[in-house]
Amino acid sequence: CTYLTLFMPLFYTICLLYTKIMDKKTDLRIRAKALRKGLDISAISSNIVKEIRKQQYYINAKNVLLFYPMKYEIDLRDLLNDDKNFYLPKVNQDKLYVCPFKKGDKLEQSDFKVEEPCSNHVSPKILDLVFVPALAADYENYRLGYGGGYYDRFLAEYNNFVSVTPIAKELCVEKLPRESFDIKTDYILSV
Repeated sequence: CTYLTLFMPLFYTICLLYTKIMDKKTDLRIRAKALRKGLDISAISSNIVKEIRKQQYYINAKNVLLFYPMKYEIDLRDLLNDDKNFYLPKVNQDKLYVCPFKKGDKLEQSDFKVEEPCSNHVSPKILDLVFVPALAADYENYRLGYGGGYYDRFLAEYNNFVSVTPIAKELCVEKLPRESFDIKTDYILSV
């Protein structure tokens, strides 16, 4: 009983801090979604693709994981015209899988309303470069995702590639709230 009395305030404090971080992330997600609706995502995406093509990590990469854009999200599909092997993520339960994809391949809509490839998954160990979507990013290369943790778990499990978050500069902040399971990317590319 004395242990309970001693540790209960500490447990309560930890729970309160965690709740505040989660509330802050939820608030930031709402604000970022609203902000990007007012951006010219098509022009920003075009400029980001131009910048990506200049980067040594892209020039040297042979196997690249893209993400299929949701509404108001950076669109990297123009990269599919380049001479590289491309892959798209596919989510099953709590795991993110890597599936081959080329322009014109069939896609199906997931439960999250994301277009996913129909192809079988391959080992992520073949990847040289991974583009990671975000609602916001900070100057320490942390990103704010949609809250599922798929990319954080993926980046924690595999680190054999360069990871990049392409994002509009308007969605970059000084420092995002973060938790121990948040994994930063190698680069933030913003225009």
